[in-house]
Amino acid sequence: MHEPAKEAENRKRGYEDSDVSLGRVVAFAGGVAGLAIFGVVVSAVVFHFFVRHQSLGPPAWPFEDSRPLPPAPRLQTVAPQDLKRYRADQDGILSSYGWVDQDAHIVRIPIDRAMDILLKNGYPVRPGSPIEGGKTKTPQPAEPPADHPAALASPEREGKK
Repeated sequence: MHEPAKEAENRKRGYEDSDVSLGRVVAFAGGVAGLAIFGVVVSAVVFHFFVRHQSLGPPAWPFEDSRPLPPAPRLQTVAPQDLKRYRADQDGILSSYGWVDQDAHIVRIPIDRAMDILLKNGYPVRPGSPIEGGKTKTPQPAEPPADHPAALASPEREGKK
C-alpha cells in the first residue's frame, strides 16, 4: 500500500526512520565490542598461563654476548657456508685414501686412481654373466619345444618329413 503522507514526512526529515532500528544497531555494536574485550581477556589469560608454566631457561648473563646453543636439531642459519663446508668435506673424502671398514679390510681410494685401475684391469664381472673375460658372449637362441607351433613349421622339420 502506498502512503504518500508518510513519504512526504520522510522527505522533510531527510531520512527514513521506519527501516532502521536503533536498538539493533546498538546491540550489534555492543556485540562487536564485547567480542573484542573477550578476545583480549582470553589472550591475557593464555599469555600468563604460558609465562608461569613454560620456562625459557636461565636468564642471559648481562656480561655475555651469547647464550649456549639449544640441543639439536637447530635451524640452519648460514646455508651457503654449510653447503660449501659439506662439499669440501665430501671432496676431501672422495680424493683421499682411508679405511671404510678396517676389520673387513675395505679401503677407499681417490676417484682418479680408481678410474685408472678400472681402465687398466677392466670392469669386474660376475662369473657366468653374458660378459666374461672382457668379451661378450653371444647368447644362443633356445630351441622351442617340439610341440610349439614355431618348431612344427620350421624348415628343418619339413625337410625331415
